[in-house]
Amino acid sequence: HLDTLSSVSNLVSTYMNQGRWVEAEKHEMQLTTIRAAKLGQDHPDTLTSMSNLASIYRNMRKLEEAEKLNLQVMRTRKLKLGDDHPDTLISKDNLASTYWSQGRLERAEKLFLQVMELRVMKFGENHPSTLMSMSSVALCWRSLGRMGNALDMLRACLAKQNKILGPNHPDTLASYKTLLEWEFESLSCGA
Repeated sequence: HLDTLSSVSNLVSTYMNQGRWVEAEKHEMQLTTIRAAKLGQDHPDTLTSMSNLASIYRNMRKLEEAEKLNLQVMRTRKLKLGDDHPDTLISKDNLASTYWSQGRLERAEKLFLQVMELRVMKFGENHPSTLMSMSSVALCWRSLGRMGNALDMLRACLAKQNKILGPNHPDTLASYKTLLEWEFESLSCGA
């Protein structure tokens, strides 16, 4: 029954929030299989389950499995919804995060930048999703050793977060903390 599937989905979310990846994986695999059989492989709920399973795999360091699922979800959403649909952009962002976790930084950068540009066009420069993309690009640039670019992007992101989300929003606070750490690191390395 669909209510039961919803309950299982909530249980998986709880397991994920607790870092209980083995339990989350087991139940999300079952959920994905049932949804695919009952709703179809291309149904939005099935794709969400597949995306959640890919996230679980990424956290478990099962990166090949995560990449495979992320690619499948992204391609299906792109075909069904279009390249700039919010769900497609989330799928692209998830795939970029998997590339980043794999150490495939140039591929991650390319996809993070593409998502950011599409979000700017679709939602505008000050939308929370665009701000999340700015943060992802900054993190990727830092991993690529482009600390100057990363700091500039994170500063721009933080300025917008302060204005749009407010100084006490969790995303603003996280960016502020990261910026302080990076600036300290830059000063320590430059000294």
